[in-house]
Amino acid sequence: MLFTPLPIIDDFLANYHVGHVLVLLLVLSVVGTLPLGSRKIVSINATMFGLLFLVIPASMIGDTAFTYRFLGIVLVVVAPILYVTAEE
Repeated sequence: MLFTPLPIIDDFLANYHVGHVLVLLLVLSVVGTLPLGSRKIVSINATMFGLLFLVIPASMIGDTAFTYRFLGIVLVVVAPILYVTAEE
């Protein structure tokens, strides 16, 4: 029978939840947009992730849902300010 590493992968991924994935995607997307040199794109990206942190149900985010909700509020408040202060 062919060996599949699914139990190993499942044991590794069982320790993570949607909140961890969203933070990782936020960091990777900000790093990916930095070479473009546009603060407007970074701020739009941060706004979208802030809204995602607020909209995702608390049961999917994990045990520390308050932390991710607070991060979402901060991103939703700070990102539009960054957008307005960005140059053309």
